[in-house]
Amino acid sequence: MNRLVGGGLGLLLAHAAPALTGIQPLESVRRRLLPGLSGVGDPGHVALTFDDGPDPVSTPKFLRVLDKHRVRATFFLLGQELVRSPGLGRELVDAGHQVAVHGWRHRCLAFRGPRATYDDLTRARDLVAEVTGQAPQWYRPPYGVLTSSALFAARRLAMTPVLWTSWGQDWTATATPDSVFRTVTKNLAGGGTILLHDSDCTSAPQAWRSSLGALPRLLDECAERGLRVGPLRDHY
Repeated sequence: MNRLVGGGLGLLLAHAAPALTGIQPLESVRRRLLPGLSGVGDPGHVALTFDDGPDPVSTPKFLRVLDKHRVRATFFLLGQELVRSPGLGRELVDAGHQVAVHGWRHRCLAFRGPRATYDDLTRARDLVAEVTGQAPQWYRPPYGVLTSSALFAARRLAMTPVLWTSWGQDWTATATPDSVFRTVTKNLAGGGTILLHDSDCTSAPQAWRSSLGALPRLLDECAERGLRVGPLRDHY
């Protein structure tokens, strides 16, 4: 009986251990030990990424700001959102942006098994490729919580997991453009990957406005530092 309990606990730990990489206090350790997973790339470049879209209300507003600054980004799409706004998914690619996979629904993978995880990633990847005509290369798990099942599924589907080096903490009701700017730039450096949200489907209502308000200032800050900003495809 003890062996069965011990074996089950071992399997659980093996499944959930990669999730430690997404814990905020461990981010600096993750950047040192797992730079690729953290999104560390070209020291003269900053990768700009957005999660949780596409949203027909908010995403077009981000596209207008990016177009004005002549900047392209990587959008990590949720299948449940893309199926509602397929035209917007195509618009992202037509505008020169890169699309990637954030899963079908925004569920924590720590509580999902191998089959459910693989089905989730496959369903989302296939939809992104079908709708946009662009085969997704990158995968970011919801909440940044990786599991061994997610790692194996991403590998089978020819996608590379990537998290971030700087994020805006822009999903809360108290976030403001100033707070997003301060939080991102606190850890911003050449070679980093910025995480923002272009949707509030898993955030406080209208929380995306804090990122939208901070975005022009962030792009100007990168330009002043002599850093190029673009999608992940230009980052490595």
